[in-house]
Amino acid sequence: MSPELISILILALVFTLATTLSVNMGGLGFAAAFLVGTTVGGLTAEKVLSGFPGDIFVVLVGVTYLFGIARANGTVDRLVDLAVRVVGGRIAVIPWVMFGVTGLLTAIGAVSPAAVAIVAPIALNLANRYGINQLLMGALVVHGAQAGGFSPISVYGAIVNGVVERNSLPQNEIALFLASLFANAVIAAIVFVVFGGLKLGRADKPAQEDAAPREPITFHQVLTLLGLVTLVVLTLVFDLNVGLVAITIAVVLGVAAPKVNAEAVNKITWPTVLLICGVLTYVSVLQQMGAVTYVGNAVRDVGSPTLAVLLLLFIGAIVSALASSVGVLGATIPLAVPLLSVGHIDPVSMVAALAVAATVVDVSPFSTNGAIVLANARDVDREVFFKQLLRYGAIIVAASPVVLWAVLAVVG
Repeated sequence: MSPELISILILALVFTLATTLSVNMGGLGFAAAFLVGTTVGGLTAEKVLSGFPGDIFVVLVGVTYLFGIARANGTVDRLVDLAVRVVGGRIAVIPWVMFGVTGLLTAIGAVSPAAVAIVAPIALNLANRYGINQLLMGALVVHGAQAGGFSPISVYGAIVNGVVERNSLPQNEIALFLASLFANAVIAAIVFVVFGGLKLGRADKPAQEDAAPREPITFHQVLTLLGLVTLVVLTLVFDLNVGLVAITIAVVLGVAAPKVNAEAVNKITWPTVLLICGVLTYVSVLQQMGAVTYVGNAVRDVGSPTLAVLLLLFIGAIVSALASSVGVLGATIPLAVPLLSVGHIDPVSMVAALAVAATVVDVSPFSTNGAIVLANARDVDREVFFKQLLRYGAIIVAASPVVLWAVLAVVG
């Protein structure tokens, strides 16, 4: 049995053990990364640890730390109240507002995880207070980010269009953008209906709160609001790392209010951090051992070009659900180039299908966006919520390649 195949089977074993024995999957991932990487893959311990997702670690810790402070001092409650008053108490509208805000942020150039990191904590606090299913809210935030994610001036759009140009393929920036926008909007609408969005009513609370005298805003709440504005400006305008900026702002706010800081540090979701970082470290070992390339080469040897396209879509969706969407976008499109020279596959539709398949699955709890949603869920059993996100992500991984293959790659 080849080392690549062994590494893939061990990944399946990690998932099985974690779901049947309720062992933290991250711990299993670290152990598997060490054992498989060093014994089967011939990697040194340093090479194994080089795959530790430091960027995601910092994002998860920084965002939950900062919004832990914002929750502890009452700032989040004020923002939640404001959001509900803006929509006139129409609770059913709130998830779509969150969808639109994240979509707008990514469409004008924000990195998808940065947009989700800014919007998700507020959105999930709204969901918790007003009885909105938190999976519904989290999914709409992530799908909103991906809906705007392929505009001609967006990060994902620039990456895909650059790869297309380097491979001398026909280019249509608007078609790519509209494909992602439509696919994510349709999925969001289905999620909204399935998870009780149509049953959401109108909140009585905002009217009562307006009529009642409100406590004056505190100095630390003002400072926190300034910090959140600073987070938005530095990450979206100056393209600084959202995790590092969040931690820096959180430390400043913590120095200003040490008691609030102590409470916020305890709100950092360490089990989630362990889970995500452990699994992604093992996925990095898979990549270093060539498992992804191994599977991709096997797919290209399939006799039927249209079947090979479907398999490539599945590879893009599965790998992206466990790793970086950006990396998958750069890898799967070149793999598809030989397939476009034969048969009747439209290159523009093919590229759009690959791009959407690799990003629509970012609701997975192992992707950065899904992990942010998991880390910011309020008053839920995290293990249960993790499994809900995992099941939802698995459905998207299983269904989206087939639908995209039929609609974009074949019909297109």
